[in-house]
Amino acid sequence: QVQLVESGGGSVQEGGSLRLSCAASGFSDLNYCLAWVRQAPGKEREGIAYTTSYGATTYIDSHKVRFIVSRDNAKNTLYLQMTGLKPEDTGMYYCASGPLTGGRCSSINSGKYIHWGQGTQVTVSS
Repeated sequence: QVQLVESGGGSVQEGGSLRLSCAASGFSDLNYCLAWVRQAPGKEREGIAYTTSYGATTYIDSHKVRFIVSRDNAKNTLYLQMTGLKPEDTGMYYCASGPLTGGRCSSINSGKYIHWGQGTQVTVSS
């Protein structure tokens, strides 16, 4: 069974930084995607970045400057380094797995991301 466990969230002041972790296990298929997703209170889910099982990462343009994805394959862990945090970044951050087809990841809006972690809360105060 695929298991995703997020950690690293917390409360920071505006302009601060956090590094989130997603520990992944249980993948039997070499072709898959991992996505960082967030959901602010009262708002819809928002994709941050997508990473393929082969190491290619695609950022949503609005997050490309402040958010950086990396991974430690030996530890089966995906990271999200966030800098210059703003109050509007407050929300629950999730790691999710979805299909990799034709070298591209499906959108989080496709309904195909069926494995999700429990999420980690990020709170940014002004």
